[in-house]
Amino acid sequence: MRTERLVPLIVACALFMEQLDSTVIATSLPAIAADLHEDPISLKLALTSYLLSLAVFIPASGWFADRFGSRTVFRAAIVIFTTGSLLCGLAHSLPDFVLYRILQGMGGAMMVPVGRLVILRTVPKEDIVSALAWLTIPALMGPVIGPPLGGFITTYFDWRYIFFLNIPIGLIGVLLATRFIPDIREENLPPFDFKGMALSGVGLAGLVFGFALLGQHAVASWIAFAVIAVGAVAMYFYIGHARVTDRPILDLALLKIPTFFAGVVGASLFRIGIGALPFLLPLMLQLGFGLSPFASGMITFAAAAGAMTMKFTAAPIIRTFGFRRVLVVNCVIASAFIAAGALFRPGMPYLAMVAILLLGGFFRSLQFTSTNALSYADISNEAMSRATSFASVAQQVSISTGVAVAALVLDGTRRWRGDGTIHLSDFNVAFTVVALIAVCSVFFFLRLPEDAGAALARRREKPAAPAEPPGEMGSAA
Repeated sequence: MRTERLVPLIVACALFMEQLDSTVIATSLPAIAADLHEDPISLKLALTSYLLSLAVFIPASGWFADRFGSRTVFRAAIVIFTTGSLLCGLAHSLPDFVLYRILQGMGGAMMVPVGRLVILRTVPKEDIVSALAWLTIPALMGPVIGPPLGGFITTYFDWRYIFFLNIPIGLIGVLLATRFIPDIREENLPPFDFKGMALSGVGLAGLVFGFALLGQHAVASWIAFAVIAVGAVAMYFYIGHARVTDRPILDLALLKIPTFFAGVVGASLFRIGIGALPFLLPLMLQLGFGLSPFASGMITFAAAAGAMTMKFTAAPIIRTFGFRRVLVVNCVIASAFIAAGALFRPGMPYLAMVAILLLGGFFRSLQFTSTNALSYADISNEAMSRATSFASVAQQVSISTGVAVAALVLDGTRRWRGDGTIHLSDFNVAFTVVALIAVCSVFFFLRLPEDAGAALARRREKPAAPAEPPGEMGSAA
């Protein structure tokens, strides 16, 4: 099998496990909250703690892969993630559950970015769009299978069993990685940026986790704001550190490259809107509509099914219209489908909801594929590991922010109303807010030149010349 297909399919085993885990948990959140005797909105910590762990540990993934070998790090990451899954299935309190989710995140932080780095270094640039599509086809089976499977297990058995599903998948991933993943290393590595790791870790953890604590009844508001303040101060010092460090853990100088800036910073706003969906949809269908977890999963899986369909057509669409036009037009369309969640009503035919989610997933997937590929259009091979780490951190931070925003809107509307019950109208407000945030990313894509990413799209317009990232952080940061 060709390299552009074989390696992505193997890496997709890990991504499949991660995506299956995430979508199953989202479907089962109300049941997990009831079993742990917690408010459903409090379970946002189960989602944000995992994403936070990813954001904190992803920056180290590229350096460790270069130092110890991609195959070694990839296999170790799968083992850590699988161990965290086992412990999550044994948790009996929210603090335990959050702690084990953080352990899972430590594994996921190395697993997916290192796998993506292997692809980017072994596949020719002109085949990257196709290779990324092959990567996500099996991985998207997780979100397709996850909601109905998780709903079925939660409704008819016990939610704890859903975490045990990762154990056989993890074992298969380790075997395939041992057999086929190349053990790529880099010579003459710079020293590891321990100071940058500490500052960025505290900064990202403080900002994301502090924001998630807002609206958490068990914690006073001043504590949440104090955590946010600590995170902001740490990130301020990190920016100063990155200015004078040759190889910082998060290379902010990469933001001077227009395609990387648009594909990472611009797409982050869009991902804030998208990150809220796996949290909002199951809660609305189960708490607002009164559906069982299984019935809820049979509806929400349509979004992933639509996304999987897009993977077969993403490359031709980008080649035909170019990155800029696709990103601008598709951003508006995909954001409109996010807002469409506010139109869902208990009496609405299930087929209508499935159709909306199917089409929405189709357009969201096109946006993801386009921004992911565009981010690396002008990145040199030497800077690829730093770019993948940076992009992965931005992605996880924006998605976790989306969960926190959605939860904060839900909690804010019920507090404004004066009772502790979540009403269907609260979800309408939340869907509208996150859709407005997502559509704002269009302003970043409008700034792109017409031929942005032309080399990846295999278009005949003036191809963008590869740009070497500057050695120091400048005003773009």
